[in-house]
Amino acid sequence: MTAVEIGAGKAAPSGRAHRWRAFSLLAVAYFMTAVDMLIVNVALPTIGRRLSLAQADLQWVVTAYALTFGGFLLLGGRAADLLGRRRVFTAGLALFTAASLACALATSGIFLIVMRGVQGLGAALVLPAALSIVMNMFTEGTERNKALGLWGAIGASGATVGVLAGGALTRYAGWPYIFYLNVVVGGAALLLTRRVVPESRLSDARRRYDPLGAVTVTAALAIMVYAISQAPTAGWTAARTLAPIAASAALLVAFVAIEARAQAPLLPLRLFRLSTLAGSNAVGFLLGASFYGYIFIGTLYMQQVLGYSAMSTGLAWLTVGLTGVVLAGPAQMLVTRTSIRLVLAAGLTLTGAGILWATQAPAHGGFWASLAGPFLLTGTVTWIFIPVSIGALVGVTERDAGVASGLIDSSQQLGGAVGIAIASTVAATRTRDLRIQGHTIAGALTGGFHTAFWVCGLVALAGIPIALLLIRRTDIAGTTTVLQSQVPEPAPAD
Repeated sequence: MTAVEIGAGKAAPSGRAHRWRAFSLLAVAYFMTAVDMLIVNVALPTIGRRLSLAQADLQWVVTAYALTFGGFLLLGGRAADLLGRRRVFTAGLALFTAASLACALATSGIFLIVMRGVQGLGAALVLPAALSIVMNMFTEGTERNKALGLWGAIGASGATVGVLAGGALTRYAGWPYIFYLNVVVGGAALLLTRRVVPESRLSDARRRYDPLGAVTVTAALAIMVYAISQAPTAGWTAARTLAPIAASAALLVAFVAIEARAQAPLLPLRLFRLSTLAGSNAVGFLLGASFYGYIFIGTLYMQQVLGYSAMSTGLAWLTVGLTGVVLAGPAQMLVTRTSIRLVLAAGLTLTGAGILWATQAPAHGGFWASLAGPFLLTGTVTWIFIPVSIGALVGVTERDAGVASGLIDSSQQLGGAVGIAIASTVAATRTRDLRIQGHTIAGALTGGFHTAFWVCGLVALAGIPIALLLIRRTDIAGTTTVLQSQVPEPAPAD
């Protein structure tokens, strides 16, 4: 099957400068979806007070977005391949923008959580369509790897920039403006998409989908997150915890069975014959679980223990984001001179070590004494995002571009949803135990957050053997060759 350009109306030009112009618009949309994963983090205490959300329910403002985002990414990729990538990108961007407006106007916690889920669905259409457009605009080689390097750097910085933007908007404008910002950016992108972004889709392909697979895997993970989040109050061995976990496991098994038999599977299991793709996605899941959990818990520590404002918390996290941007170029050069798997292993080691270092932060610490070191070290997360983004697409045919693009981001988003649920549950359980033992509130909270940091750090380190064993040097030899001397740089002007 081949991809054909099917311009509707005025077709976007295809020259080199125009490709980079289209990439810039697609990157803005991607950045917006990446930022929205954690942009609400620093505003959660304010949102909880204004919308009467219980402390235990605050995590759903984040995980509702992550679950629908990750759960429907693969379906979004399949739809993009068959219906037209620009068409699906436009539809997803419109849905994301409309849901953002609804979030800004929310007057109840339940409505906000539901609309965050709709936001995630829109993002699930935007992201794989955008990345597969990039894959088709740039042929495999130097320019594509430069584009993917920039794409990985955007993903790495999105979370921390989101926290900073959330802090600034909450402090100076109010929490609804976190979502109004999406309305402005999304509206502008919608106006430019038809003129700038080329259309493409798979020709000679029957339009068959797998909605049952998407619903099954999303339901499985939502039930799992619910069970984990209820465990501190219900008990880990209670039927209210074990029954949902068993139901989640059954749904995951059903998902695999559905994919094995479906005529047009949401997730073609044959893709996992590519060892590098399988390893990159496994590392991507662990990356999401550890890094997003780390940011979620770190934000709570700064606000609930150290008494930081939303703005101060955002500025603190900027340390991680700026370090990641600075290290993006060296990451790509190291991939060239060594290999993807070695850069991944180094990134996982340094990021995991930085998270574990945060376990030493005391109840009455300060930024420079307790947080600056761990934050600078975890900025090396760029060394995970960039090689994972490249490795997950090595050897993928044009037919599977949308699915593979959705798969790696789905792995990261679903890992983030599960990681936040586990980290917050571990922290709550440990805090409760320490309070029973007579510790002060600050001491108990700090102890709970330390335990969650341990979990997040060890999850990151668990990715090292996966990277070394599954990502094969022979699979990426061609990729690393064309990366020679290619450092991410700004898109050239027209």
